[in-house]
Amino acid sequence: MPLRVTIVTQDGPLFEEAAADSVVIPGTEGEMGILPHHAALLTTLGFGELRVRKGAAEESFAIYGGVAEVRPDRVLVLADTAQSSYELDMQKAREARDNAERLRREGVPAEQARAVMEEIRRATMEENVLRKIKQRPAAMRIKTIEDDKK
Repeated sequence: MPLRVTIVTQDGPLFEEAAADSVVIPGTEGEMGILPHHAALLTTLGFGELRVRKGAAEESFAIYGGVAEVRPDRVLVLADTAQSSYELDMQKAREARDNAERLRREGVPAEQARAVMEEIRRATMEENVLRKIKQRPAAMRIKTIEDDKK
């Protein structure tokens, strides 16, 4: 029995796969691997890479918080914000990280310090996701909802 995987953001559905072999989700307490027949689970998500595997193909997403509901035959991710790895841009992530680090070094008011640290964390995570997928052959990509729109 394969897993049905659905990722939804505030903007609507981002990804759906009816026959995934496994999912790795970025829980707030660390990564969790989900296989078919997994026990029911409700967990919060942190910042990190969510990976969906189908055969030899793998699709990655940058997840910025949310919740995941796991059932024996499905995984539903309700993400605060999420992006397909193909939406991420290494140059923009580097610029955002560099700008946030510059602001941190210059000193920002206490009320802005948390936002600056979150931006550094977000940009660093995006860079890490992009480095990982750059190492994968393009043939190892799962078709996404965005592909259907093209």
